[in-house]
Amino acid sequence: MKIVMIGPFGLRPRMTMRVRALPLAQALTACGHTVAMLLPPWQNPEDAGRAWEEGGVRIENAPLPAGIPGWFHARLTRTLVHRARALKPDVIHIFKPKAYAGLAHLALARRFPVVVDTDDWEGSGGWNDLNPYSPLLKWFFAWQERWGLRHADAVTVASRALQTLVWAMGGSPERVFYVPNGVAWAYPPVTPAPHPRPTLLLYTRFFEFKLARLWRIVMAVRAQRPEVRLWFIGQGLFGEDQQLKALAQEAGWRIAEIASPSAPVPPDADLIYCAGWIAPEDQPAHFAQADAALYPFDDTLLNRTKCPVKLLDLLAAGVPVVADAVGQIAEVIRPGETGILVPPGDEAAFVAALIRLLDEAEYCRAVGTHAAVDVRARFAWDDLAQIVERAYEYARAAD
Repeated sequence: MKIVMIGPFGLRPRMTMRVRALPLAQALTACGHTVAMLLPPWQNPEDAGRAWEEGGVRIENAPLPAGIPGWFHARLTRTLVHRARALKPDVIHIFKPKAYAGLAHLALARRFPVVVDTDDWEGSGGWNDLNPYSPLLKWFFAWQERWGLRHADAVTVASRALQTLVWAMGGSPERVFYVPNGVAWAYPPVTPAPHPRPTLLLYTRFFEFKLARLWRIVMAVRAQRPEVRLWFIGQGLFGEDQQLKALAQEAGWRIAEIASPSAPVPPDADLIYCAGWIAPEDQPAHFAQADAALYPFDDTLLNRTKCPVKLLDLLAAGVPVVADAVGQIAEVIRPGETGILVPPGDEAAFVAALIRLLDEAEYCRAVGTHAAVDVRARFAWDDLAQIVERAYEYARAAD
């Protein structure tokens, strides 16, 4: 098949097209299909007008028009639609039923078989509640989401919660295909690096949990194991990383900002802070600093609909993880075998699980080893691509 994928933004800084659409496209290319990705790089304008091939996939970034906002949006959408038509695809895969991708769907519906992919909930209870959109934009994104999911010839969903939500919108349940995120980790399991103190890893964007709850868990572990330290990777959407540093300073922790795990770490530093996001190729060295990772996940609609790629990275790297049993996490982790699940919001259970991993070294290593083998086998993109092929066949038959 000739497949065109259309995204709502470019490959960065938001990662849906990089960690979901691109590895899927590459797996489909390996199956013999031809795939082109059309992207509106409004968040990374340096890529505007650029095109290249990556893993057999043609990536085209639309040029960004000049002009007033309304004209800009219309022209950019028109560029994506015009190029999609010119490629004469057998099927079009829209990633996220909102923004430019959703507008392209409006123009392309009934002209081509259209599959819509959703990996988040955008409306009430989802990103509309988290992002500071205007009331009009919140209404529009919620409308786009409902219209796009109802009018797609087939839908691919990243979570069981999204599958249920789309079923509730009506239409044939058979047109909804469950396609969780696959493992994109391109490295072997990490070998723990020698370090003088037990170390917990936090790899996060923060919006998945309340910062106060995280800090209570960390301090409770610290009360039982005073020598423990926290290795932190990530950046908050709303300055939460700076708030975490402030909490640590108030508690008397000494903070070392370490840009690279190879840099010398002050032996008296109580919180190890890695500024911002790190490049994928640097992840193994950072992950190797950890004895265990904590993955707090509040029980919210937004979290239930997500399929967290960061968690898959940790497990594929062989890092033992303690996580709240919320949404897809309960499907990804085999309790007690490939990680430890705790009841959502149970801080005492979370602390006890972390203490167990820190104290039982043999069990901790076994959990990490089993996790790396398990997620690579169950969440391989080559296997997930076969499900997407069935979604395309269903869409073409329904069109």
